[in-house]
Amino acid sequence: MNSIMGKIRNRIRAKGRGWVFTPKAFLDIGTRGAVYQTLSRLAKQGLVRRLDRGVYDYPKQHTTLGTLSPNVDSLAQAAASRSGDTTFPSGALAANMLGLSTQVPAKSVYLTNGLTRTKKVAGRTIAFKHARVPVMDRLSNTANLTLQALSYLGKDSINDQTIGLCADKLTDQDLRKMAAVTDQVPAWMAGAIVKMRYKKHGQVRKQA
Repeated sequence: MNSIMGKIRNRIRAKGRGWVFTPKAFLDIGTRGAVYQTLSRLAKQGLVRRLDRGVYDYPKQHTTLGTLSPNVDSLAQAAASRSGDTTFPSGALAANMLGLSTQVPAKSVYLTNGLTRTKKVAGRTIAFKHARVPVMDRLSNTANLTLQALSYLGKDSINDQTIGLCADKLTDQDLRKMAAVTDQVPAWMAGAIVKMRYKKHGQVRKQA
């Protein structure tokens, strides 16, 4: 148990303060029972905080405010991981994060490859909505963000400026992988991906 305790403690500290997690993050270290027991002991010691059933965090500390509340994005990721789902910011938030929109969504809505549902975690209500465009494990976070943002903006809102902004955010590897999954997205979105690749290659040639 001491060996498991040390390994779990080291992993938590390595992740850094603000990390929200579930016991699943440590099942490679010990059995489910041993992990739960260890996390319970660490919570009693004050290293971690139990936020909800099966959800913990390594809380951030502020010199004046003390222990800070967990980040809602981290809560959403942890809640989704409990059911084995992949989750991502909503299309509206994705568009804002990529600089494609100035609108900031007021509600905490996240897209998932799982069922549409609402969950309450650590006193916060988080809405999970089944994504019209699948969240793909093989793609990077930026690539997935781009697909969700495009889906939110819609076909009629995609212009040369949007294509250029997306191309600037994506790497060549991102675009190659996105091109490999065009059969899983609408035809207009597949066309946008092709235009991004042309735009990216044109920028590289111009720089050379």
